[in-house]
Parts: sequence; structure tokens; C-alpha cells
Amino acid sequence: MNNPVSLIVFIIVAIGIALLLRSSRKKKKQVAEKLEQPFPADWRTILEKDVAFYAQLNEQDKLLFEKRAWRFIATKSMEGIDTDIDDSIRLMVASSAIIPTFAFAEYNYPHVQTILIYPNSFDEQFQTNRYKGHQEFITGMVGNRSLNSTVILSKPDLIAAFDGLPHKGNVGIHEFVHLLDKEDGEIDGIPEALIQRPFVGPWLHEIKKEMKEIEDGKSDINPYALTNNAEFLAVVSEYFFDNPEKFRTRHPELYRFLSTIFKGEKSVSPPIGK
Repeated sequence: MNNPVSLIVFIIVAIGIALLLRSSRKKKKQVAEKLEQPFPADWRTILEKDVAFYAQLNEQDKLLFEKRAWRFIATKSMEGIDTDIDDSIRLMVASSAIIPTFAFAEYNYPHVQTILIYPNSFDEQFQTNRYKGHQEFITGMVGNRSLNSTVILSKPDLIAAFDGLPHKGNVGIHEFVHLLDKEDGEIDGIPEALIQRPFVGPWLHEIKKEMKEIEDGKSDINPYALTNNAEFLAVVSEYFFDNPEKFRTRHPELYRFLSTIFKGEKSVSPPIGK
């Protein structure tokens, strides 16, 4: 390496790598130290009051849920855009992520870095202002391109989903299910990281059958599920997790399919990547 320019470039790159490694080690140490702290008692109160899924768990599973919530909050950046966020909002976001992956204890959304909380719904240009002719009211979005590691959620819609009561909709769960669907590289309603290949055909048949029921007005599932297979999976997953007893009564076959996808019941599902 006799060329002075090449030597300088090499030194700069080496310094950059060293600083990056140091920063990474520091962050891991900070996360480890935070996770060693006891789960805040007031957080447990929030979960009991606002998160029905948590409230219905046994004591051992509650501890697991708390551990995962602690880890999610410690490792992800949450930022309010023109709005304040508190521990309650952070726990709602963490719960949205944990609920659909509760059967996969080590999973922590490795491709998600940032969750942005908007003051209300927004349009495709991420505008939250209301103006004449405004048509789109997006309550949640999984980012792509420059926002590939980002999830965006509407604060009032997130809060409305976590009031401790059963619902058929939950914007947080909806978006994190999209992320699980994306694990195989494509958001298409077929979460191949969660299911075995022989399961795909029957699942697609079930989607088609249930879509027909929705079209004919014979289903209480949100018609937004008709958008495409990906939205169908996200919409029915909201209902499945937020009001499981009603969902099982109204849609027993679909309940069985989603139990296979998210809980590994009645089939052996391969583990999803960490």
C-alpha cells in the first residue's frame, strides 16, 4: 500500500469500523443493563388495564410478556411526530408487536428500528392536516424504501385499540402482522416463515372462501380484507387476537388456520428467524 491516498482511505475506513464496533458494543451493554432492571410496577398496571391479551395470561406467561416488552422498548426507537408519547404508548406499541409473535419467544423484529407515532391518521405523503378533497386516512403503515425499517402508527387509533376491551380491529397488530408476512421477502398474505409449504394451498383456498362470504354480506369481517391477500391476513389477525372467543364462534375454520399460523397448533411450523 505505497499509494498515500490509498493509505489515508484505509486509515479512515479502519477508524470508521472501530467507532462503529465501539458504538455497537456500547449499545448492547446499555440494553443488557436495562434488561437487568426489574420490570416497572406501573408498567404492569398499564398492561393489566389496557392490554386484554396480557390480562388473560397466567402468571408465568405474564412474566414472559413483560420480558419481551422490556426488550422491545429497549432495542427500538419510538418517536412522536408532532405529538408526545409516554410509557403507555410505548407499551401499546410493544404489545402490538408481541401479541402476534407470543408463541415465538425469541423473536424481536430484527428489521425494525424505528416506530413513528403520528398525532392522527395521514395520507400517502404522510400529511396529517385535513384539507378540502382529502381522501386518504391511513392509520398505520409499514415503511418501504428509505423507511424500510420503520413502522408508522396513528396515536388515537392505537389508543382506541388498547382500552382493555375486545375489538375486531387493532392498527398496531395489523401492521406488525404485515411485518411477519414480510419475513419471507414479500407481503402477500402467505407468511412462509411461519407455515409449511403444504399449508399454503389450503390457506389460499380459505382466503378465497372467506372473501366470497364478505362480498355476499355474510361475514362480520371488515371488508377492507377484500383489498388483497396481505390485507386479508392482517385484518383477520386483528380480530383473531383482539376478540378470540367471538372469532372462534363466528369463524371456526378460519380460527383453526390462524391458530396454525400464529401458535403452531395442529401442525408443526418451522421457527421464524431471529
